[in-house]
Amino acid sequence: MSLSDFDLFLSSMEDVEPLSHDTVTLQHLKTSPSLAQQEKRKAAEADLMIDENYLRSELVELLAPDALLSYKNTGVQEGVFKNLRLAKYQIDATLDLHGQPLKSARQALFDFIHDCHTKNIRVLLIRHGIGIKNIKTPGILKSYTNKWLQELSAVLAFHTALKQHGGIGATYVLLKKSDEKKHENRERHAKR
Repeated sequence: MSLSDFDLFLSSMEDVEPLSHDTVTLQHLKTSPSLAQQEKRKAAEADLMIDENYLRSELVELLAPDALLSYKNTGVQEGVFKNLRLAKYQIDATLDLHGQPLKSARQALFDFIHDCHTKNIRVLLIRHGIGIKNIKTPGILKSYTNKWLQELSAVLAFHTALKQHGGIGATYVLLKKSDEKKHENRERHAKR
């Protein structure tokens, strides 16, 4: 008759005596976190609140107040860009950045472009001004707007506005179609 593993275990443990136990008393834990724990928590919470705004805020090349802003992404047809420059498209939304501090202007522009792109608003007017009234001083907000618009993936093209829309103190912006609108167009053209 063969012994099972359990029977073998029991037979090998026959002469074992249990150990006596020491009583362990638990100390009361502190209810409030230590200073180090509080700082770790703050750092972790700060990591969770990562700024989605990737627009650069470091120094950019400053432009003269009377400089023309002009940018065309690759793939934008020359006729489309010309129509934008000549204000042939209806302006669907406007953002006025006059007098705003650089930090709030950065966030306002980022949010405005994001919201317009999401809502499929395609043609915008950004009023940034030309800077301090002294014509020799570079336009800081204008210079940053020029840089920021080039960094935004939703922007296809932009150009300084015509006089009736603000001239050198404003810029027309053309945005890409939203993904939803692209999908609608594909479906509509596929049915033909």
